[in-house]
Amino acid sequence: MAKEEITPSEWQIMEVLWTCGEPLTSSEVYKRMQGNVDMSMRMVRVLMNRLNQKDVLAYTVDERDSRVYHYYVQRSREECVKEKSRKFVDSYFSGSGTNAMAALLQSFALTDEQIKELEEILEKSKDRGTKSPDEGGSHA
Repeated sequence: MAKEEITPSEWQIMEVLWTCGEPLTSSEVYKRMQGNVDMSMRMVRVLMNRLNQKDVLAYTVDERDSRVYHYYVQRSREECVKEKSRKFVDSYFSGSGTNAMAALLQSFALTDEQIKELEEILEKSKDRGTKSPDEGGSHA
């Protein structure tokens, strides 16, 4: 579990690593971000170090050059999104997922296809809620 929430700038670095799917040096991350983000090489290194401290990234030391670190993700995008979502709901909706979902749904015009997709998600959620805790369904 991360000690602190991932900041928007840190999230941009994580997107590079999640998309790549393999370990990268801070220089490689910086090169992949160029043109998309206004961030210095030094800032990329600082943020990657913070992500390491938050247990979101880990690294191995290069076999040929001990000054080079190869960073890899410790937590998937899905894990991080779930955590960020939980914190958002806790912060702005007193922990009420129902109120959060209602506010989001009222903020957007949805297509029939999107409504169908949401209905499928709700059905899956209903199925998880009916299982007993030892079946892995409830997270209460």
